[in-house]
Amino acid sequence: MKNSFVCWLFLLGGLVSCNDMKDVPPPTGLPDTGYDTGRMFVLCEGLFNSNNSTLACIDYDAQVLYPDFFNEYGNNSRGLGDTANDMALYEGRLWIVVCVSSQIEVLDVLTGKSVRQIPLFAETNDGRQGRQPRYITFHEGKAYVCSFDGTVVRIDTHTYEVEAVTTCGRNPDGIAVANGKLYVSNSGGLDGSAGMPYDETVSVIDLVSFREVKRIEVGMNPHHIQADSEGDVYVVARGNNADLKARFVRIDSEADTVAQSFDDLAAVNFVIRNDTAYMYNFDYQYETYWIKTFDCREEKVISEQFVTDGTTFSKPFGIYVHPLTGDVFISDAKTYDRNGDVFCFDRRGRLRYKIEEIGLNPNSFLWVDR
Repeated sequence: MKNSFVCWLFLLGGLVSCNDMKDVPPPTGLPDTGYDTGRMFVLCEGLFNSNNSTLACIDYDAQVLYPDFFNEYGNNSRGLGDTANDMALYEGRLWIVVCVSSQIEVLDVLTGKSVRQIPLFAETNDGRQGRQPRYITFHEGKAYVCSFDGTVVRIDTHTYEVEAVTTCGRNPDGIAVANGKLYVSNSGGLDGSAGMPYDETVSVIDLVSFREVKRIEVGMNPHHIQADSEGDVYVVARGNNADLKARFVRIDSEADTVAQSFDDLAAVNFVIRNDTAYMYNFDYQYETYWIKTFDCREEKVISEQFVTDGTTFSKPFGIYVHPLTGDVFISDAKTYDRNGDVFCFDRRGRLRYKIEEIGLNPNSFLWVDR
């Protein structure tokens, strides 16, 4: 999952296969979305061990919503699998990371048809075990996927074959490319949920040798990680959801050292667009939140409260910025066990429209121009 309440995943025992999906509902209409065009994909992870991840598609040109695009449009006659955590677009293919099923699902982004399933398993003394992939990034024809088993795999994006596997820290939970290197946030979350110490490091992996060359201490339980246009790498260290709160950290990718630690920015999730970071915090103890914007060039907060029109959320769960319009999309997981909502805001933080009950725990967005 995208947020730290995911301690469920650390109880992982077996893997769950994909169910057949026979009764597919028809697409539904959309509210007035104004000038929007193309498609917005929304990945919904579902519930752990429930095998109910879905991929929703907001088709602005047709003015319809496909809550289960994988079957409604792609006619794949099966589900995505158990706990889809991340997705990314590369060369016309939509790559979806399905953690508990230990699969990478590759779709044709126009037709929705499955092109390939890439299983990520390891041979151990106890048999074949899933790596539990979490996040994905791309560089020069290769896909890089970090997995909870402490590895990063390199996949050729044309043959879909796993070329190499390297090790990093404990339970990696985020991955980014900057300055010819991979940066992998090591959460140690499996250990943390069992009362053992979290990891506190980011692994630096050289892309040429595909070997870890350094670990950078950034703070407890690092998660989301992303680079800006200047090559700075930002990561959120989520703390322990109790006495140690989250913080926002900047890594210098030239020196591979922590350049700044923003201890007053307890962000748990963020996205960078045009060197502005849109971030939010959610306090699980008090169920309070904030949503802020941050200038990655000036290294300072732009706005203490992005939403300006009084719109409220139950539990912010995902955040995304439209690459052309600058609109900001925020998902609300509500109670985690019922379908969440999607909100679209303009650049000034005013609500443009809301799509209700798009899927269970919507965590990621991706816009595609048809």
